[in-house]
Amino acid sequence: MTASTNSIDLAQLAAVAADAKQAENLVALDVSGPLPLADVFLLASGRNERNVVAIAEEIIDRLGESGTKVIRREGMAEGRWILLDFGDLVVHVFHEEDRMYYSLERLWKDCPVVPLSVAATDA
Repeated sequence: MTASTNSIDLAQLAAVAADAKQAENLVALDVSGPLPLADVFLLASGRNERNVVAIAEEIIDRLGESGTKVIRREGMAEGRWILLDFGDLVVHVFHEEDRMYYSLERLWKDCPVVPLSVAATDA
């Protein structure tokens, strides 16, 4: 099974939102094969707790504007690892130290990477 076009489009929109708040190391993984509850995991890193929260809030706002509401969110108060569940898309926004520690890319290494297109813009 492969991720739906809608899930990939949502991951792309979330990646653009994350990039707007200077998220780093954006990676999308197609987890539809081994995980029946989601199609795509989007992983992003922030430099500090404030940046992690800003990235998560921007993703929630941008996807909300497109008509996709967050179903569940975890970790907003701590700002170390925020999980945003949008149904077929699950977004993990990490503090860079926590991302290295938990290493989700290693855990899901058998899952295909979903290509993302994030245009770098300087304001």
